[in-house]
Amino acid sequence: MTIEQAKSLDMVDYLAKLGFQPQKINEPHYWYFSPLRPDEKTPSFKINRQMNKWKDWGSGESGNLIDFGILYHQCSVKELLQKLDVNAPMFKPTKEYSPAIKTDSEITIHRVKPITSIPLIQYVRQRGIPMPTAEKFLKEVHYSLKGKNYYALGFPNDAGGYELRNQYIKASSSPKTSTFIDNKAGELAVFEGFFNFLTHQAMHRNNPPKSNYLILNSLSFFDNNLSRMTAHDNIRLFLDNDKSGDKFTKKALAIDCQKFSDERKLYATHKDLNEWVTSLGPQQQKNQSQQHNHRSP
Repeated sequence: MTIEQAKSLDMVDYLAKLGFQPQKINEPHYWYFSPLRPDEKTPSFKINRQMNKWKDWGSGESGNLIDFGILYHQCSVKELLQKLDVNAPMFKPTKEYSPAIKTDSEITIHRVKPITSIPLIQYVRQRGIPMPTAEKFLKEVHYSLKGKNYYALGFPNDAGGYELRNQYIKASSSPKTSTFIDNKAGELAVFEGFFNFLTHQAMHRNNPPKSNYLILNSLSFFDNNLSRMTAHDNIRLFLDNDKSGDKFTKKALAIDCQKFSDERKLYATHKDLNEWVTSLGPQQQKNQSQQHNHRSP
């Protein structure tokens, strides 16, 4: 294994293989008890998964996977590369950054109820979603994972699973799939995640367009939904402004540039629709909502 190949390994996955799990996740930041200082009582070792870099705030040390490996294993670069080469099948390379989403049978749903938790209400507001909009589509879901109990906002999919979100975690219960909202319309609006869908709903809450909605919950479900998409007269794509969003938008336009439209120009300077809206001030958000409510769909 070369140095560049080693640097490309996902650090969150690498630490997991070494037996270290994050104590807190606030995408893209993963916080751990420092593997370099075993007696630590407060998590101060952070991985920025987007950059695939780490920093130990307790010692001030930082770097990439190579820097971490030689400190953790107390070895040379050559010895570390040999260790990584032997265990190469265990490790995942980083591709384009995508927040880690837990999706497995370890998550057990215990209770689904209306949203009443103050932290979840605060999180909804932090994401710029009015509570009436959130209450229409989301639930408060209490679940367990590896013997511990948690609660989160839950967005249901078509197979009975939930996308689970709170301030610290992105997760989903099994089975995981997309969510289709059928309003018997000829137009379809497509979103990667449900917060972008909720943002769109909030923008049009006083004058909702006559449209069906497809929330993919993961771009891995894009191809499986192509026949559903093309069954509509018009398909408006609200994907993310990143390489994956570019890839699938271009793919759709190549299939039928008359039916598919790329709506990302609305939030061209931001990662996604929700990030754009939350970057605006309250008055700007109100103005945008008024503009879209008076605009024909």
